[in-house]
Amino acid sequence: MGRRNERLGVPDGSPHEEGLGRRDFVKACMMAAAAVGLPASTGLKWAEAAAAGLKPSVIWLHFQECTGCTESLLRTSSPGIAELILDLVSLDYHETLFAAAGYQIEEALHQAMEAHAGQYVCVVEGAIPRKDGGIYCQIGGRTAIDILEDVASKAAAVVAIGSCASWGGIPSADPNPTDAVGAPQILEGTTVVTIPGCPANPYNFLGTVLQFVALGSLPALDDKGRPLFAYGRTIHEHCPRRAHFDAGRFARQYGDEGHRLGYCLFALGCKGPETHANCSVQSFGEIPDAWPIGIGHPCFGCTEQGVAFHKPLHQEAALPENAVPPIHPDHRASPSAAAAGVAGIVGGAVVGAGLMASKKMAEGGGEEGSS
Repeated sequence: MGRRNERLGVPDGSPHEEGLGRRDFVKACMMAAAAVGLPASTGLKWAEAAAAGLKPSVIWLHFQECTGCTESLLRTSSPGIAELILDLVSLDYHETLFAAAGYQIEEALHQAMEAHAGQYVCVVEGAIPRKDGGIYCQIGGRTAIDILEDVASKAAAVVAIGSCASWGGIPSADPNPTDAVGAPQILEGTTVVTIPGCPANPYNFLGTVLQFVALGSLPALDDKGRPLFAYGRTIHEHCPRRAHFDAGRFARQYGDEGHRLGYCLFALGCKGPETHANCSVQSFGEIPDAWPIGIGHPCFGCTEQGVAFHKPLHQEAALPENAVPPIHPDHRASPSAAAAGVAGIVGGAVVGAGLMASKKMAEGGGEEGSS
């Protein structure tokens, strides 16, 4: 085992040696990279960085949330939670996973901030209430606003995991009694990487954090702070039911023939056309079809601000510009009356011109034959 560990510089008796082993550890890193669409070489860099001791401190904050994002992270397998918090990062503060409580856990937070100032990753889970000074979420006598601003001010990177932390999520649903918002709305002027989802897909989070670990950089982001590798396309663009949409085959009611045959769920309120996410290509918990559309339910739009928890569940989504033209009488993306009128005018002109040309050709042919 000593010789096998030489390339990564992992000494015998290290966590890699005693637990996962170098070969399995590298494999886990490469699988994690592949899970988020990154090359295997990136996974190797992650493993090399971890072996070199480049394990960043992670401070994980909890606010208005159900802990669903943490629960999803606990169920990953490549890497598993043990490899993640023992080999890839140093999880120095996490209320859910800590055995300590009270003064001990708060002291751990302050020690981690002081020891790794300017180097740690701040992860935010849950929305932050602003009403009445933020009194509706307090930890250790401090409001969520105070804690977030304090921890984020000394962080090397800030990552908001889940829809609640990204833009308010469930707590921000109308009438939003606590004026709940996401971390970007509190930390204006600070780059906050958002990993929305209810819950967020843990591999989208891992891909972001592990890239920062190994390469010291963040992935390319969209205008809402979401990594493009995971949120660069809409569900509609790579939905397994897209062919049915293009052909105009829709389920109209739950349990009808179209629903049983796996037809498009657009007519039932699927928000896939206006929701940016990679749910169809990155399974939850490594279980195929473990997402709403995969089990026959419309997409709820949980990664999109202003869609989930704001639009009625069965309200039809706004169709994107790349929606195909209608090829079926029942197709929902039907042409407008104006477009149909213009088509009729153009078609009539073409037909009229054809008739006139035929008449002239016939007349000309008769004159030529008589001469």
